[in-house]
Amino acid sequence: MKNIRNFSIIAHIDHGKSTLSDRLIQATGIVSDREFKDQILDSMDIERERGITIKSQTVSLPYKAKDGNEYILNLIDTPGHVDFTYEVSRALASCEGALLLVDASQGVEAQTLANLYLALGHDLEVIPVINKIDLPSAEIEWVKGQIDDDLGLDSSVAILTSAKNGIGIEDVLEGAVNLLPAPEGDPEAPFKALIFDSHYDPYRGTIVHFRVFDGRIKAGDTIKFMSNDASYKVEEVGVFQIERVPRKELAAGQVGYMIAGIKTVNDTRCGDTITLKNRPCAEPVEGFKEPTPVVFSSIYPVASDDYVELTEAIEKLKLNDAALIYEKDSSAALGFGYRCGFLGLLHLEVVQERLEREYDLSLILTAPSVQYQIILNNGEELTIDNPALYPDPTVIQTTLEPFIKAVIIVPERYMGSVMKLCIDRRGISKNYQYLTSNRLEMVFEIPLAEVVYDFYDKLKSITQGYGSFDYEIIGYRETNLVKLDILINGDRVDALSQLVHRDNAVARGRHACEKLKEEIPRQMFKIAIQGAIGAKIISRETVSAFRKDVTAKCYGGDISRKRKLLDKQKKGKKRMKMIGQVELPQSAFLAVLKNDD
Repeated sequence: MKNIRNFSIIAHIDHGKSTLSDRLIQATGIVSDREFKDQILDSMDIERERGITIKSQTVSLPYKAKDGNEYILNLIDTPGHVDFTYEVSRALASCEGALLLVDASQGVEAQTLANLYLALGHDLEVIPVINKIDLPSAEIEWVKGQIDDDLGLDSSVAILTSAKNGIGIEDVLEGAVNLLPAPEGDPEAPFKALIFDSHYDPYRGTIVHFRVFDGRIKAGDTIKFMSNDASYKVEEVGVFQIERVPRKELAAGQVGYMIAGIKTVNDTRCGDTITLKNRPCAEPVEGFKEPTPVVFSSIYPVASDDYVELTEAIEKLKLNDAALIYEKDSSAALGFGYRCGFLGLLHLEVVQERLEREYDLSLILTAPSVQYQIILNNGEELTIDNPALYPDPTVIQTTLEPFIKAVIIVPERYMGSVMKLCIDRRGISKNYQYLTSNRLEMVFEIPLAEVVYDFYDKLKSITQGYGSFDYEIIGYRETNLVKLDILINGDRVDALSQLVHRDNAVARGRHACEKLKEEIPRQMFKIAIQGAIGAKIISRETVSAFRKDVTAKCYGGDISRKRKLLDKQKKGKKRMKMIGQVELPQSAFLAVLKNDD
């Protein structure tokens, strides 16, 4: 065990985490140059294109150190985005140390701090690594000052590296061997291991990624998951070296995988503890919780014939993404679909993109909403995330909505515009402090519903990409909620309904009506597009009708002849409107969701 090091690389988005992983893998020679490709641990196309890690990966690196000893370095790669904080915390619980990567030109950012606090919460040894030192804009001394002052770490042990050009990679490996502690545990104690991830293989079933704390495991053992008491017989254990490499057994301190003919990912919950059925451990590893969805949206196929394909696609995707929650849903306007719960907006985008690409589907998503708690006059409590389930306002006593604590780090010159954005979104300024002479950390409490509606895009725009954002949910607070309905020709379109704060209802209603007016094609009769709260109309646009010039043949003569022809036309239009159906194009649903001030 003294020759094993389990560590993770944590960083803000785009600080070079995946590139450094690539260089460590190349330096230890587990992949030949012919088989190597950039972002080798990122297996999905979306991860490669966006340059983000969505699914955490693991790799065991054999390394011969300068002291002549052979070491096994287990790199547990983690997602960087705030939506996947729980997965990151489980991966960190499997490590003894972490490399904290800081960009030499950008310095410490919001998620650098958030990830550091997560690592310190798990009592990890943290080594600062300054990356991208070869850039012309690199300011190494300034970043070292930030590491000392903002992070409270010792910058004298900071390792300087450029992952892109392979500078300082040997120093990183030596730092991992010499500065990180070896794992502790008793190989003879009852078996105890933590699941930090799992993925689905169509031929072998669920493959569980785990870290062994005590005891040993080998093929043929019968294991038990402690959260749901499910038991399975182990078929194979091994380690990850890009490919799966089987081993006879895994003992305390090691990180690897297990195959046990598990058919559903639901049984293998991230953060659960595995033990042996006939010799269980005394208590599970702390910190297990069910992933709780934060953002909800309904997914419908563009062509209603594709519903069966959508069902199959979501079931298959669920095998690879245990955090996705879905149930059947239907809408008068869009037909049958699914109501889905996501960990955040990035998770929603990733699921939508994977369904469209991997399963060749065309989809419509309704406006993302959050979970509201509603207390009725009779004391009953409801939790709703779908506008269609909103009860009659006369029976509601109070409504509560989730709030978040948002930490935003920005250069000083953007302070005013960020303050205005947050206050426009009903944010409450709690605190701000200077991290350096020209960088601010601003703390706001903002309703989550305001953040899911394009907040991140706006923040990036007004700070020209320099603003960094991190958030955590802090509980529910009372709010003045109303249901905004959209009426087309007097008929409610349920798929366009939204739950909004009363102060924002008129602006949202106007925006929706204007967008729909642009998208709905003209008919032979007038179309009224209205925004309504209950029976009160708060906004209206009209799509004017195509009209034939019926008075063209009257030149000269009495006005009553023209009036008679126009009245006849008017009656025809009125009758047509009563029986006419307005077909909403698919682009109309998407247009309402897009917000451009």
